Amino acid sequence: MPRFQLASLFSDGAVLCRRKEIRVFGTGEDGLALSARLLDEGGKTLGQDETVICNGCFCFCLPPQEARMGCVLTVTDGQDNTICCDIAIGEVYLAGGQSNMELELQNADEGQQLIPSHRNQQVRYFNVPKFARFIPEAEEANKNARWVAVAPGTAKDMSAVGYFFAMKLQAHLRVPVGIIDCYWGGTSVTCWMSEETLGKTAEGQRYLKEYQDSWAGKTMEQYLEEEGAFFSGLDAWAKQADALKAAHPEYTTKEINEAIGPCPPWNPPVGEGSPFRPAGLYHTMLERVVPAALTGVLFYQGEEDSWRTRQYDVLLTSFIFQLRELFMDGELPFLNVQLPMWIDGAATEDSKLWPVLRQAQQKVWRNVRNTGLAVLIDEGEFDNIHPMNKRVVGERLYECALDVIYQEPARLSPFAIGKYQKNGKLIVTLSAPVTDYGSGDSLMEIAGEDGAFQPAEVQLEEKQIILSSPAVPRPIAARYAWMDYAKVRLFGENGLPLAPFAL
Repeated sequence: MPRFQLASLFSDGAVLCRRKEIRVFGTGEDGLALSARLLDEGGKTLGQDETVICNGCFCFCLPPQEARMGCVLTVTDGQDNTICCDIAIGEVYLAGGQSNMELELQNADEGQQLIPSHRNQQVRYFNVPKFARFIPEAEEANKNARWVAVAPGTAKDMSAVGYFFAMKLQAHLRVPVGIIDCYWGGTSVTCWMSEETLGKTAEGQRYLKEYQDSWAGKTMEQYLEEEGAFFSGLDAWAKQADALKAAHPEYTTKEINEAIGPCPPWNPPVGEGSPFRPAGLYHTMLERVVPAALTGVLFYQGEEDSWRTRQYDVLLTSFIFQLRELFMDGELPFLNVQLPMWIDGAATEDSKLWPVLRQAQQKVWRNVRNTGLAVLIDEGEFDNIHPMNKRVVGERLYECALDVIYQEPARLSPFAIGKYQKNGKLIVTLSAPVTDYGSGDSLMEIAGEDGAFQPAEVQLEEKQIILSSPAVPRPIAARYAWMDYAKVRLFGENGLPLAPFAL
């Protein structure tokens, strides 16, 4: 049996990050001396390093390289050798979040048409195995995880968002692009944060305490029994709902609920084996790929936290700083997806929780350096929290990458950048002009000192929106698209929607 083992992230077909220190890591027997070499396709040494295994782990640091294909990575202890072939060097992105990032290409619009014939040897992906606890099956799955190149019949289980982002980026840069898929549907951002990071903020501490209180006094057997009962009930309802939807595609969630009863509320039990516990997936999944060098992070998450916190910006900021520390890159770019419009078809009123979270996402984008925000306010769907059009998400993230990482011209949404009063009206200044492409509610509101928002009359003028209302003689605040779901009608000259705002 070999005395050392590379992390599965370093296997045949791997993509290593260009223009940054290349870190290659793994596990083995303490005290064992190792050496590593990275060779180009002609056998020339690009970099080499030596290390000694300590506390069961090792990490080589190889010099930065330019993009290339066909490299070979060798690691030896003088007795056993590990050789990884077909290594590419290019852009490497970590794709994280919950179910909308998790949605696989095979289930997305265009997926079934693309999978049989697509081919791009320079686009590759690595799925971090999804396990919520350290069990033998998890260790075996992680040992066998491998990079896969886009080819006919592959990429079915690749993040659709990551796929469309990578294909667009590779076509533009003409260098290899690797996506590390690391996500789990229904998770809070706190699932991906360490206990130490959560403990640094009051909001993180609150999530930890809620978990600890709910878990107190339970055994693992009790938790597993509760988990099994919850998901059995959810699966049984879903099967009935799917059958009804197949027979009546026009049915909304409300009509399905009326026919078979409401869906069990999403409140899975949490315990030491739960993927939904704070810090859980940080240990079982995220740490598996630390401290690889990354070009950037793609993140689509927030739905789960919309009903749990009004301080999501605090949590997300902590998460970004944690990633930068973990991946040893203080400027690591973070490209975030702002939540689109959505409301459950069975909802009796608009909760107005999603706009709070959207505003928190925008606050982080404004306040944290090297971040981007892909605006999707025009792309949500009524009664469908998982829109299948993931091309638009991936390609808007690509535009963010052009802007934030590559400093190239990009198609970005117009944003509100300020406000001022004039003659009883409130003037909102914009980053770019917008045009009104619809009718009905403008979704613009203004408020006076009493804080009571009223629908506003709207006048567009160059890079300004002039807002007024007879009900608000002295407006001091404005907001736009402040609701879970509605149709927006204001777009920039580039065809992208005006970002929602609260000023």
